Amino acid sequence: MRGYFASSIGVACATVLALSAPLPAAAAGGPGVHRPPATRPVTGATVPGSTQSFPLVPLNPDRAAGTAPEMGLAPQSVRSFSLVGVVWDDPATELHGHVQIRTRASGADRWSAWQDVETHNHGHGPDPASDEGSSSRMRGSTAPLWVGDSDGVEVRVRAEADQVGGTRTPTLPDGLRVELVDPGAEPGQGALAPSSQADPVQRSDEDLPYGGTGADAIASAVEAGLASLNASMNASMFPAPSDETTNEADVDQAGEVRGGPSAAAKPFAAPRPRIVTRGGWGADESLRESGFVYTGSVKAAFVHHTASGNNYTCAQAPSVIRGIYRYHVVSSGWRDIGYNFLIDKCGNIYEGRAGGVDKPVMGAHTLGFNTNTTGIAVLGSFTSTAPSAAAVNSVAALTAWKLGLTGIDPRGTTYLTSGGGNLYPKGANVRLNVISGHRDGFATECPGKLLYGKLGSIRTAAARLQGR
Repeated sequence: MRGYFASSIGVACATVLALSAPLPAAAAGGPGVHRPPATRPVTGATVPGSTQSFPLVPLNPDRAAGTAPEMGLAPQSVRSFSLVGVVWDDPATELHGHVQIRTRASGADRWSAWQDVETHNHGHGPDPASDEGSSSRMRGSTAPLWVGDSDGVEVRVRAEADQVGGTRTPTLPDGLRVELVDPGAEPGQGALAPSSQADPVQRSDEDLPYGGTGADAIASAVEAGLASLNASMNASMFPAPSDETTNEADVDQAGEVRGGPSAAAKPFAAPRPRIVTRGGWGADESLRESGFVYTGSVKAAFVHHTASGNNYTCAQAPSVIRGIYRYHVVSSGWRDIGYNFLIDKCGNIYEGRAGGVDKPVMGAHTLGFNTNTTGIAVLGSFTSTAPSAAAVNSVAALTAWKLGLTGIDPRGTTYLTSGGGNLYPKGANVRLNVISGHRDGFATECPGKLLYGKLGSIRTAAARLQGR
């Protein structure tokens, strides 16, 4: 990691989270279902997006016995969309097969090449035993794929045969549908200007999605080395909501939500990196469920990739995040975007799930280990493409600050209780690195081998940022 980490300046970015209306029910199924924009858009934030949903139909209805089934969607001209994924009825069912999509750019005549969609997405999402995970709105889903502004789509899904010696018959889940997500227009004010700078903690207030004396005061305080003032102002700018719900189990006998910044963390507090708030990337707060759910404290961070492809610009990153947000909530049935934080290829850090960036907000990112952890997703796919240095640096800066709130050494290990998964049974007490990859808690390719290979240097850099 680059040596300038040790002298980085922390600049805070905060906004007031808008209280939201209850999540609207999904539209009934049927050909070409249009899931409308939210009924209560956030004033001055962004033009709400929408979701088109099309059922997939058999492509080989007269197939011979034993032939793998295929389903799909013939080429369709549709309303504009930028992100696409496939969902199905039962979230407990995995799609064992291959999903390919090709699209037509808006206003163009030629179609793209076929693109593979990541189907092994089961390990992302809420724990099955949680209220979120047991909701009747939950669906199975592939990873989303960012395709840019498009007005045509074609889909094909083919079941894969079982491995040699296996007994599973090639099948596809019931209720397969393709979801076409329009993320909506860019925020009218407060959008993040694209940047190629490698280290977001060194940027000035001019780049923030808002201005004001609060940001100026924190920047000055960090420059003077007053990390305790930084932490104090973070807490005051992201108060726990008093009129929205938390789980009773997450409130101690004094009636306070556990897991806030602790006094013990101060000796190893890292500068807070600049974080683009939900208002900054244009989150439509009427989509998500209104309550927040907190866990005890953040003991570990899981690093992910979104598997949504690398064909986006940094100026498009807020749109990508709005698309993922809508896909997670409207298409997959989650209460909010699954990740606690997201990072783009230019190193910009974004607030994910609502509830306060310095709070122990329960996400839906690592099946079985969403309790007492935070989920950080880098936008892109890193199985065969290396993550940018800027993104890796920002993972280190973010984990240093977030783990430093409770005095946790990024180079250490911790014990987490499994909520159930394909690596560890429910109730198992599992020792994991404080900074782990998704694959450490669930059998998956995520976060891609080339990002996973950077975790060692990320731990070292994060510890250095904490002054260890």
